[in-house]
Amino acid sequence: MNSAIVRTLLVRGMLAGIAAALPALVFAYLMGEGPVDAAIAFESANSHEHGEELVSRTLQSTAGLATGVLVFGVAVGGIAALAFCFALGRIGRFSIRATAALTALGAFLLAYLVPMLKYPANPPAVGNPDTIGKRTALFFLMIALTVLLGVAATLLGRRLAPQWGNWNASIAAGLAFTAAVSVAMVILPSGDNTPSGFPATDLWNFRLASIGIQAVLWAGFGLLFGYLAERALEPRPVGSRVPEAVA
Repeated sequence: MNSAIVRTLLVRGMLAGIAAALPALVFAYLMGEGPVDAAIAFESANSHEHGEELVSRTLQSTAGLATGVLVFGVAVGGIAALAFCFALGRIGRFSIRATAALTALGAFLLAYLVPMLKYPANPPAVGNPDTIGKRTALFFLMIALTVLLGVAATLLGRRLAPQWGNWNASIAAGLAFTAAVSVAMVILPSGDNTPSGFPATDLWNFRLASIGIQAVLWAGFGLLFGYLAERALEPRPVGSRVPEAVA
């Protein structure tokens, strides 16, 4: 794949990312802001420090939320487009749209859902602020390990496929990935520091909303980027038109 095509797909991936971020933003506002407000209320009721609010809650839940989600969509869209360029033709005989969908699914699982099983999301106001740096580092370390193990499992499956068949090779690679991730989760330290007394329902709702935001974004990206990538890689001939039906 030449550099011009890669550049085109990169731009289209970023556009698909920002477009997919729009429904994710709506989902985040409708489903995520309630648990965040509950967490802030809990912190206010149990904290003796009440400093001046630098950014209003209204601004945080509107312009701040929109900026964060849209910038995230652009960034991950570009990264996923590059991953698609690498995966196309290397993970099996899948069509362009199917490869885009598998890339989006893999990104959702490897870069978010599996790491979150070890380090689940907490509302912004929950947890000891002195451990934010450590918890963030552990979460990104888990992401890096999961992605590397996912790539290794894919390569293992491709190597075993000629002798074992695609089905058996895929099962073996999946089991190897699960075992390796399980070992990593056991070895890595815990990052949970949810304060005692925090409502379990609010915490559960926030984590479900967090998963939902990512699921909406990656589903939208996979569908839209697959269409845009197909248009870039398999353009229709100039002047082509669908034959009119004969009356």
